[in-house]
Amino acid sequence: MAKVFRTDIADEDLLDIWLFIAEDSIRAADKWIHTLESKCKQLAENPRLGRLRKELAPNLRSFPVQNYILFYQPVDEGIVLIRVLHGSRDIGFTLAG
Repeated sequence: MAKVFRTDIADEDLLDIWLFIAEDSIRAADKWIHTLESKCKQLAENPRLGRLRKELAPNLRSFPVQNYILFYQPVDEGIVLIRVLHGSRDIGFTLAG
């Protein structure tokens, strides 16, 4: 079974997003996290589903989930989730942190 690994900054992204959504609804925030985790598992099983983003970093891929974009790199065991950013952000500037 493929695994999903997350960088520290991806964990921070997830917490920030959860907190933002939870201001209106904890239930909605929990649902969003569940949706994200399901999509990450799917990507770990099929890492080439996402768009190759070599203009941003070697071996980097992206995949949209609702209004957010998952940035990840395939590894032998699955994927490494690098960042989770809102689609309206300047990704070139914010990808590194």
